[in-house]
Amino acid sequence: MLNRHLFVLVTLVGCMALQTASGDERQQQLRYLLTQDCGSCHGLTLKGGLGPSLRPEALQGKTDAVLLAAILEGRPGTTMPPWKDLLSAEDARRLVALMRAGAVQ
Repeated sequence: MLNRHLFVLVTLVGCMALQTASGDERQQQLRYLLTQDCGSCHGLTLKGGLGPSLRPEALQGKTDAVLLAAILEGRPGTTMPPWKDLLSAEDARRLVALMRAGAVQ
């Protein structure tokens, strides 16, 4: 339980830093978030793990709206938490664009 609380605390601190950045710095921070935070469940190369693959080929049949909802609202019945309290809709759109572009190798 302590490890989960520590993970949440570290994630919150990182996301608070995201909210104060802009431009290229924000894009780099989102890329880091995608690799480290999303990667902790979806695999560091986003090829899947506890969560499904987030690689471009795995996302082909999913609309941006579906992906945005999964990021912001989470996925009930799974371990995917909602990120809406930590990320803006614009940040979520940028994450979707990074995933679709295969930004993590």
